[in-house]
Amino acid sequence: MNNSHRMASGTPLPNIDQTPAPQTFEAWKQAVLHGTELTLQHTLPASNETPARLHEAMRYAVLGPGKRVRPLLCHAAGEAVAARCPALNVVAAALEMMHVYSLVHDDLPAMDDDDLRRGRATVHVQYDEATAILVGDALQAQAFITLSQAPVSAACQVLLIRELAIAVSSTGMVGGQMIDLSSIDAELDIAQLEHMHRMKTGALIHASVRMGALCAETTQENLDRLDRYANAIGLAFQIVDDILDATADTATLGKTAGKDAKNHKPTYVSMLGLKRSRQLAQQLGEQAQQALTTLPGRTDPLHGLVDLVINRLH
Repeated sequence: MNNSHRMASGTPLPNIDQTPAPQTFEAWKQAVLHGTELTLQHTLPASNETPARLHEAMRYAVLGPGKRVRPLLCHAAGEAVAARCPALNVVAAALEMMHVYSLVHDDLPAMDDDDLRRGRATVHVQYDEATAILVGDALQAQAFITLSQAPVSAACQVLLIRELAIAVSSTGMVGGQMIDLSSIDAELDIAQLEHMHRMKTGALIHASVRMGALCAETTQENLDRLDRYANAIGLAFQIVDDILDATADTATLGKTAGKDAKNHKPTYVSMLGLKRSRQLAQQLGEQAQQALTTLPGRTDPLHGLVDLVINRLH
């Protein structure tokens, strides 16, 4: 498809292509972030479009500061199997919308009740609780609208939509959040803790990697390799989050530090201690790196993202 293709709002997709690829990881990352931001700006409803308050709040939630780890993983996996950049930009935008929906709802008073996210007021604080609920609902729907108009084949669109729906379902992210809420003051063993985190955090990270690769309609063998990578980096990401919640300050995190201990939530740190948690994160990082050895395309961004996830500890 060409750049005359339009999103649901009637706005043309931005004509963004990143070839030739930047040579350094940092240059690659900045190019992906730029493409993701432009695509998000084009695919989100305009803030003056009725209902204006809802659309303004959606843009506030999504277009603020953020690491964009899931879009980066999507692009990196796609490039490893020769996916086209315009498709990756659209899929990355949909993934970020879905991720932000989960953050907006996670911060609500009925969930984690936080007033700070990404260094700014959470949506229910900046606007109100009802608006925040509707922002999450609308972003989830907008993510699927965006995927349905990705510049890929109809069959590929169906695969992408299915992949994302499974990742955020009751057997994925939402189910993980339910287990997380139920685990307050409860005793979990390490296997139960891992299962919860593979659902709550790992499922969308896993989908981000697979969806990038699916844009190239790649082989099952390549998907299997990327699955191993995604499983390892997804759990490593959560372990690092647990460590940072226990060791970093609020300004560094961009969200309230120490909430896991305050809320009596089981974490890798509370169960294994800091030293063993750090070792486990490093081991998972090594597993992710090893899974990339036989992929056919460019894998240095995938390697770089492992370092980015683990190096948040330093």
